[in-house]
Amino acid sequence: MKLAHGTILFVVDGEKMLILRNDGDTIHPDLAVIDNRKIENPSNRTLLSDAPGVGFASAGFGKDTYDKADPHQTNEDRFVAESTKALTRAISEQEGDLIVVAPPTALGVLRKHYNLAVKKRVIAEVAKDFTNHPVDQIARIIMAD
Repeated sequence: MKLAHGTILFVVDGEKMLILRNDGDTIHPDLAVIDNRKIENPSNRTLLSDAPGVGFASAGFGKDTYDKADPHQTNEDRFVAESTKALTRAISEQEGDLIVVAPPTALGVLRKHYNLAVKKRVIAEVAKDFTNHPVDQIARIIMAD
């Protein structure tokens, strides 16, 4: 995939977000960081300290247990959803096409929160997690796809 001058890369997972712009050309991309964010998201064993709740049935015998929520995944989904606000601000200030790079589950959350301006600018979505790669390697990996 070619990265034209001015192309914006939105790289996100449940804990990290990078908004990058190609200040180089299609042959020699030079990604500049426009925005980056990170959250601390503790594991479920840290977040869940007790047993699931118990409810009493109004009819019949026995007790029901409530399903445990997955607070770790909920925090990740919330971060991904909120990161679309930063993306919306960034594309309003920048020209160029938009490429979104995120794991498949994060892409699903992102698609629900794209506004019309973002939808019009997206030229590609890459279902991979590149947030732990150095910025200069991200460009090389995307160009190889």
